[in-house]
Amino acid sequence: MIDIGYSLSRRFPDPPQTDYRTADVYALRHDLFCGDVYIADAQTDRELSTAWGWVPVLDFAWALCDIVERLDQDPRGSRSATPQRAELDFTESSDRMFFERRFGWVEITADWMPVEEAPLNLNHGSLRREARDFLHDLVADLTDMHEGLADNPVVWDLLVRFPRC
Repeated sequence: MIDIGYSLSRRFPDPPQTDYRTADVYALRHDLFCGDVYIADAQTDRELSTAWGWVPVLDFAWALCDIVERLDQDPRGSRSATPQRAELDFTESSDRMFFERRFGWVEITADWMPVEEAPLNLNHGSLRREARDFLHDLVADLTDMHEGLADNPVVWDLLVRFPRC
């Protein structure tokens, strides 16, 4: 089982004058909803997490969904031995997460992981489902907290682009 989660930072609050109804893509992906994120493999009781407090959590969810789709470009799908690679870089930092899919499995590592630590090894189909669920759950949480966000067309497009599986 895969668990993807977040916590919002109190140190980096959104600007009080923010109109969430009209916030553009850049603001939604880089300026708002800062905190920390994690991806955990519940079977092995291991996780990969940030502890910086400034990660834009909506951008993380958005990028993760996009990466999972990019890892599925080989027409042979889970039968492919050819590695499919992608990386997620964090704004304001040189830290990156690395994703490599081979067959139906995705290995996830990060710059900040100790070299001797094994990567997370997750089923691609499960990762796709959990990433999309995380995105939808996150948006539901954020729209409960921020008036107008549910009316933002960028958010509508994002949820339509990555529907729940």
